[in-house]
Amino acid sequence: MATAPGILTDWPWKPLGSFKYVILAPWAIHSTYSFIANGENKRDLGCFLIFPYLLVRMLHNQIWISVSCYRTAKGAKRIVDKAIEFDQIDRERNWDDQILFNGIIFYVGYMAVPLARNLPLWRTNGVIITALLHAGPVEFLYYWFHRALHHHFLYNRYHSHHHSSIVTEPITSVIHPFAEHVVYFSLFTIPLLTTVLTATASIASFAGYIFYIDFMNNMGHCNHELVPTSFFSIFPPLKYLIYTPSFHSLHHTQLRTNYSLFMPFYDYIYGTTDESSDALHKTSSQRQEEAADVVHLTHLTTPESIYHLRVGLASMASKPYTSSSWYLWLLWPLTCWSVMYINWIKDHTFISETNTFKNLKSQSWVVPRYNLQYLLPWRKKAINSLIEEAVLDADKKGVKVLSLGLLNQGEELNGNGELYIERHPQLNIKVVDGSSLVVAIVLNTIPQGTTQVLLRGNLTKVAYAIANYLCQRGIQVVAINKEEHQKLKLQIGPHSMRNSLVLSSSYAQKTWLVGDGWNTEEQMMAKEGTLFIPFSRFPPKKLRNDCFYCSTPAMITPASFRNIHSCENWLPRRVMSAWRIAGILHGLEGWNINECGDTIFDTEQVWRASIQHGFQPLDIPSTNS
Repeated sequence: MATAPGILTDWPWKPLGSFKYVILAPWAIHSTYSFIANGENKRDLGCFLIFPYLLVRMLHNQIWISVSCYRTAKGAKRIVDKAIEFDQIDRERNWDDQILFNGIIFYVGYMAVPLARNLPLWRTNGVIITALLHAGPVEFLYYWFHRALHHHFLYNRYHSHHHSSIVTEPITSVIHPFAEHVVYFSLFTIPLLTTVLTATASIASFAGYIFYIDFMNNMGHCNHELVPTSFFSIFPPLKYLIYTPSFHSLHHTQLRTNYSLFMPFYDYIYGTTDESSDALHKTSSQRQEEAADVVHLTHLTTPESIYHLRVGLASMASKPYTSSSWYLWLLWPLTCWSVMYINWIKDHTFISETNTFKNLKSQSWVVPRYNLQYLLPWRKKAINSLIEEAVLDADKKGVKVLSLGLLNQGEELNGNGELYIERHPQLNIKVVDGSSLVVAIVLNTIPQGTTQVLLRGNLTKVAYAIANYLCQRGIQVVAINKEEHQKLKLQIGPHSMRNSLVLSSSYAQKTWLVGDGWNTEEQMMAKEGTLFIPFSRFPPKKLRNDCFYCSTPAMITPASFRNIHSCENWLPRRVMSAWRIAGILHGLEGWNINECGDTIFDTEQVWRASIQHGFQPLDIPSTNS
């Protein structure tokens, strides 16, 4: 929002929320019906194509967002190093409002201007007129209007909303108050309306001009340089006709320079070109990809989770993951395509985001495989190869620590990561499965004064460690299954501690420690007010409204942890899983040891380190609602 919002700041359909596209429905239905019902000689292809073209524009913009986010995270040719936070994602969430607005104008224009109907596919003279009118009146008028917007009166009421984003993303280009968009579209209408009134318009000139505006807007607001320096060396005059991402980034960091729309020509004429434009263009173009200190290796969970990644849909990634969003059904064609691409083509991990904390740079890499594939025995070898390749790649790049998230550290898959250490003993990188911090978080989540806990779920390395620590503290650990009780006994230390292991068929305990593989129907046997504390990587299914559910082991990140603008799976904002934090602690503390296989660190030491570095426990759990 602007500093002091003026009139016509909000879009008229803001109260409709995510249902705003219903206002286009009558127009789209009418144009489709007319196209089908009319005879071949009366069909108007231009009107019929308006709505499909709006969808194509949305896809075009989303491709820019995803590719730009991916390239910026890698660091090569990045321009501005500052962080993006959740407030920017929230501010830029409704970037499709301008597409909706354009659609309404196109439909109204079609109905109100008879000359706009039945346009041919191509007219050369119309294309030339459109290009000349854009380079002349549109660019000239935009330049002076843009300068006027930087006067404190208009800036505080309108344009400061756009400039709230210092680190720009492609879609930052269209994040303006409604009043600004009215003026911008009035300017862009000059070539369109002129060609209509002179009977030189065509479908190609309309679609091509709007595509050009979208393309240049998106390119100019990327935070990485796309235009090579050689581009201007070959033909120097292009320097005045085409701006670059670095050229426009200076407008967002310096404010009073580089006002031009897409052609810097007028900045050079009126002396408002930033003196560092050429130097920034050169340094940004030469910037190399940056190596991380710590890498967290995660993977996709469901086909829809691709949208939850930061390189997917930013608005979805900024909220805890849920697969129940109704609009995901509308994206099923893209979802199917992504599934085919991931399963048949994509055979390498890819970077999702980059964060900074203190002197540490951390990245999240994604294994392009789903939960279900990890559970298939015949996929085990292929998945291990992907993880192993990521470990070797990270080691080659000089990464110090790699933490294994979700199912990448399965005991049956790779022995909690030990498989890769055994195969490559010469590795300099340290592999971390995060078990010690998981144990520490679970132990510190158990309420003070608890004397007995029920342990349910698969008996993993973490489960044994938790049981061992609880028995040391004199807290009884209850097992329901006789076989599990015997296994726990074999893993517990001195005989005196084993007395704290109890075999019982009762579900009366008020604190349950739950992992993967337990019978969720047992939840219905729990007493009212039971506290469920997961030690698993995935949260239990919440079936009770009268019980309390903790998050999977996780902590709140310090405020100094920068560039966090997406949620990690189902966790709330600025909350990180224990497995991811463990790798970061490993890097901060410089622990020169692998945490994989059966290795468990001193949990108290790990807990102290997390608190000292500013990570905080989550709030008290609430009932399911």
